[in-house]
Amino acid sequence: MTTDTASTPIPARGDVLDRRESRVIWLLLGAAFVAILNETTMAVAIPHLIDDLGITALMAQWLTTAFMLTMAVVIPITGFLLQMFPTRRVFLAAMSLFSGGTLLALVAPGFEVLVAARVVQASGTAIMMPLLMTTLMTVVPPHMRGRMMGRVSIVMSLAPAIGPTLAGVILDTLNWRWIFGIVLPIALIMLVVGARWMENIGETRPAPIDVPSVILSALGFGGIVFGLSQIGGAAEGGAGAEAATAATWTLGVAFAVGAIALALFIWRQLRLQRVDDALLDLRVFRVPNFSLSILQMLLIAVAFFGTITILPLFLQDVLGLSPTESGLMVLPGAVLMGVLGPVIGRIYDRWGTRVLLVPGALITNAVLWFYTTIGEHSSPWLLLAVQTVLSLGLAMSFTPLFTASLGSLPRMLYSHGSAVLGTIQQVAGAAGIAVMFTVMSAIMRGGMTGGMPELAAEASGFRGAFLIAAIIAAPTIVGAFLIRKPADDAGERSVGH
Repeated sequence: MTTDTASTPIPARGDVLDRRESRVIWLLLGAAFVAILNETTMAVAIPHLIDDLGITALMAQWLTTAFMLTMAVVIPITGFLLQMFPTRRVFLAAMSLFSGGTLLALVAPGFEVLVAARVVQASGTAIMMPLLMTTLMTVVPPHMRGRMMGRVSIVMSLAPAIGPTLAGVILDTLNWRWIFGIVLPIALIMLVVGARWMENIGETRPAPIDVPSVILSALGFGGIVFGLSQIGGAAEGGAGAEAATAATWTLGVAFAVGAIALALFIWRQLRLQRVDDALLDLRVFRVPNFSLSILQMLLIAVAFFGTITILPLFLQDVLGLSPTESGLMVLPGAVLMGVLGPVIGRIYDRWGTRVLLVPGALITNAVLWFYTTIGEHSSPWLLLAVQTVLSLGLAMSFTPLFTASLGSLPRMLYSHGSAVLGTIQQVAGAAGIAVMFTVMSAIMRGGMTGGMPELAAEASGFRGAFLIAAIIAAPTIVGAFLIRKPADDAGERSVGH
């Protein structure tokens, strides 16, 4: 059996990528694509699972909630894992977890086993993106990082667009198990190829894992994400007073536990990082450019994930499009993001951040404000064009933000920076979905109670949600002027204790 020591670690150096380094990056890109593709197929399958498994909508929500919770728990500890264990071992563990979870989901006899399978899947998925980001930053020379991050943008744009469309086609012709049946062989191929070709990158260091930090991280990030996910569920349910009271208590307890645990987690990391033993090293926030980039990413993620979640609902509920048609509405924009990813990366490498971030922020904000004007008479073709323009603005934002944020850090903090980036995206996405869904539902109910026609009330609710997204995204225009491209030697710096 091949062991980790059989591969010679790839040194973090050089002006170009050799064949081995390129192969590692492409392997990780392929694995990340499969993982994200799987993550975005479940929402479309929920109605079919409710019928086939005989479960309620509230129970079915756990298929996504359990996935989000696991991601929120696992991602913060990946910074430690990527420093402790070699690249090859981490990759094989992640793909084995993902493949095993997919197989378990394929053969799941009932709801409980399917939820367990989603948890196993999420455990592998949570490791994959930080591993990709950390490896890319370690291997790729600074002057090439933009174009390589452009390839990451291809994965992050195409997979979420293809996932729902693919799931819709499968569900129209086969049953829900084939969603996992199609993903499984691809995952197994990636696992086999990775076992053959994956190399170790960078250096590892032995360190004891701090169990209290793991527990506090799970309670902190898990509690907050669980609370956010329940806001959306409670808003959707619209149940009676007793159910509303129970939901309020659940939210209160989840947020209280999450906030207290997160505060204790931060306190413990600040103490442990003095001796380089932190589970998640928070010294990354001592780098101003990283902190600004993360704040910019947080605002964009809140607005983007909320918008991309409720827009298909608007297309179906207000404009009367089918699920397949609404899925196809976001496909041209996703393809555009994928095509432009490497081009935008090269522009970043040559000209830096402002030439991309400033127009990207202006375009994104303009589209979000346009969405506050749409209604039941809006043209689907116009919305298709506008959504494609939004994708252009996001493409001009994501690649420079990923590259500038991680590129500002010392090399020893790449893995922790990747973990912070993944955690922020996960929490911000859950927050965006929860806030916009709650605002949308509240305005809809208020409009119907006030005597508005149902369709007009629904359109009003969606406009209110898009207004929240536009307000949240507005500060990104200022942030676009403040974030800069780090110097090529930023990774060689050290951070004080």
